[in-house]
Amino acid sequence: MALTNTTIRNAKPKAKPYKLTDEKGLFLLVQPSGGMLWRFKFRIDGRDEAGNAKRIEKKLGLGTYPDVSLKDARDLRDDARNLLAKGTDPAEKKRRDDHVAKVSAANTFGAVARGYIDKCRREGRAPATTTKQEWLLNLLDRKLGQRPVAEIEPFELLEAVRRYETTGRTEAAHRALQFSSQVFRYAIANQLAKSDPTRDLRGALVAHKSKHHAAILEPKKAGELLRAIESYDGSPVVRIALQLSALLFVRPGELRHAEWAEIDRDGAVWRIPGEKMKGRVEHVVPLSEQALALLEQARGLTGDGRYVFPSIRTPARPMSENTVNAALRRLGYTSDEMTAHGFRAMASTLLNESGKWSVDAIERALAHKDKDAVRAAYHRGAHWQERVEMAQWWSDHLDTLRQGAEIIRLRG
Repeated sequence: MALTNTTIRNAKPKAKPYKLTDEKGLFLLVQPSGGMLWRFKFRIDGRDEAGNAKRIEKKLGLGTYPDVSLKDARDLRDDARNLLAKGTDPAEKKRRDDHVAKVSAANTFGAVARGYIDKCRREGRAPATTTKQEWLLNLLDRKLGQRPVAEIEPFELLEAVRRYETTGRTEAAHRALQFSSQVFRYAIANQLAKSDPTRDLRGALVAHKSKHHAAILEPKKAGELLRAIESYDGSPVVRIALQLSALLFVRPGELRHAEWAEIDRDGAVWRIPGEKMKGRVEHVVPLSEQALALLEQARGLTGDGRYVFPSIRTPARPMSENTVNAALRRLGYTSDEMTAHGFRAMASTLLNESGKWSVDAIERALAHKDKDAVRAAYHRGAHWQERVEMAQWWSDHLDTLRQGAEIIRLRG
């Protein structure tokens, strides 16, 4: 006989649990405490302990009364019966769904993103890379940080990044979207999400026009810059950093993270470990006589610490990434005229224009990665002696420019 709401309301708890039976396997279990639990009893094909095929009786919890009404319980029972008709075990499906919901709740976008950043850190990515990733996560965290990564829809992601686009920060918007894609691919690989919603957002943001690092590319102006640097009246450590930026033309982050243990005075080389390089490959920088002399000056100032260019706040950390640019501003050069990164463009342009050095040697000196691994390995060795000679020529050439001598361009 089917249950009625009146029967349920009049049910009283007893010393032991008892059932109020409805139809088609549905019943209400009345507990001694007074609680009432909806259950659906069903049979499904299975196997016994010996491995023999048999019909197995199982029960599926459907919630508690009165949170789940009699009508709702019957609807849930009918849904379970429909699954049975299709050969699906409703109890097993509920177990899987509960597990997915639990995993989703624990694996928020913020948690997964931090896991991805930690993975990058363990893989030896440059500190500058993981710092930038943490900055990008901070841009997204307020909107997406607490959302289960598996439930995030494309429109949510677009809303999170578009607020930066609408305020003119198009590069930040594009980088945040790119970082999000990396996080979602990491989530998919770890079975935490099924798809990457960023793939549906291609073309959604306004195209970002890359702004090249400002640089001085004319010999006469380069000489003026070098004279200005020589007269820099700030910290002598910063002045040396400016001078070595011109001589060595490494990336700003590589220079400020330079450690004394990496400098080989006898071999006249600086070996930058792969984990500090953009291309993740060790880069060996030949040191000219002028570069060695400047490093000796720096050793007298910072040689008792780890870093060649330590932070002014603590020797345990390298110089701030803004220090060299700030020094250039102090010398009167705006960000549209010259940047710390601009020393690389200056060296590349003037070395190529000299006509004295092969393009491959210049590219090796700039640590530009060759996509062909075999060719890259060959060229590192093939152009080493040329790079050593080029380093000394470049230092001598900068001395000439700094002294203001007239430069006659000779090619060939």
